[in-house]
Amino acid sequence: MKMQCPEMSKGELEQFKIILEDWIPKNASIAIACENSYIYHSLSIEHIHLNISGKVHPQSVAARVLQTKEKIEAVVDESIFGKPYFVLGYPILIGQKEAALIVICPPSYTPKKRETYKFLTGKQEDLWTPVPVEQISHIESLQKRTWFYTNEEQFKTNFTLKELEMKLPEFFVRVHRSYILNIYFIKNISKDITTNFIIQLKNGIELPVSQSYINNLRKVLEF
Repeated sequence: MKMQCPEMSKGELEQFKIILEDWIPKNASIAIACENSYIYHSLSIEHIHLNISGKVHPQSVAARVLQTKEKIEAVVDESIFGKPYFVLGYPILIGQKEAALIVICPPSYTPKKRETYKFLTGKQEDLWTPVPVEQISHIESLQKRTWFYTNEEQFKTNFTLKELEMKLPEFFVRVHRSYILNIYFIKNISKDITTNFIIQLKNGIELPVSQSYINNLRKVLEF
C-alpha cells in the first residue's frame, strides 16, 4: 500500500521557510514536493510569476530528488520555470514520507565555485601515500570503509563517498551507492541480461550501474 503524504497545516509548512531564511540567498523561493505534487511554496518577489503548483515536472530537480533521495544542485533551463535558475534540492521527511525541499535562487545568484581535490591521501598498513586523482580508477564503499584504486594498488581513506562526490573533479561520476569512477578509465559500457548497465574498466574490473545513478552517467557521457 502506497503511503500518502501526511496533511500539514500552512503554519507547519511555514516553519521550513523560517528555518531556511538565515542561510538561503536573499529573495530565494522555496517549495516542497511530496509524491508527484507540490504541497507548499513560498515565492519571493523575484519569482512571483513562476507557476509552482500541481504536478512535479518529471525533469525537474524535485523529481530527481524524490527519485534519487540525494541532494542535487543544478541550473534548470527555461522549460521548467520559463527562465533558467540555479536550484538546490534536498531530500527531507514529512512524517514518515519522503519529500523534496526545493530552493530556487534569484537570477542574480552565482554559486560559489567549489575547490576540487587534486590528490587523495591513502593508507596502506602504516604508510600514507598522496595519490593524484588522475591516477585513481574508481572508489568503493565496502564494509563501512572507503577504498580507492589505481591500476596496481588499493588504498583506504577516511572520506565517505558522499564527501568525495562533492569534492572530486567533474570526470568522476557516481554510478552506484557503492562506487564512484573516473570516466577516463572506462573501456566500454554494456547491458547484462536484465538490461542493467555494466561498466568495464581498462584494467578489466567490472562495475554495476544502479538505476538511481544511470542519469548521472548519461549526462556526463552524453549517450
